[in-house]
Amino acid sequence: MTGKPTSDVALDVVGTTVTTTFHHVGYVVASITSVGQDFARSLGAHWDGTIIHDPLQQARVTFMHCGRLESPAIELVEPAGEDSPLHKFVAKGGGLHHICYEVDSLDTQLERSRAAGCLVVKNPLPAVAFSGRRIAWIYTRQKLLVEYLER
Repeated sequence: MTGKPTSDVALDVVGTTVTTTFHHVGYVVASITSVGQDFARSLGAHWDGTIIHDPLQQARVTFMHCGRLESPAIELVEPAGEDSPLHKFVAKGGGLHHICYEVDSLDTQLERSRAAGCLVVKNPLPAVAFSGRRIAWIYTRQKLLVEYLER
């Protein structure tokens, strides 16, 4: 394995060529500062300790990488504030939350997702953790939460 992000070119449900890159997996925790160092150590991951607050997502996030910094990341996510929708997830113990793919066009990807029977649960909005690049969230028919990040 080269340590490069995993890209795949495939045909979508309407026969259009699609390029996606696996970007990260999100894992919800009650407190990044409490578990971050142990989490990184258990995976042999590089973690610089940076925690980013995203008020639009009502979350704080951090990223760690196993191998190269260009490799797909593990994102730790914690609720930020009492109104965060993540509190229910944390109350159930937290854990694996979502996968994220980077796509060329968020609007096109959402059209493809709808055509495949997915539910858009959060429309495009800028993400602080990605320098204002847009993200959106969908649920697949199999109840997998997917975040799409626009290149």
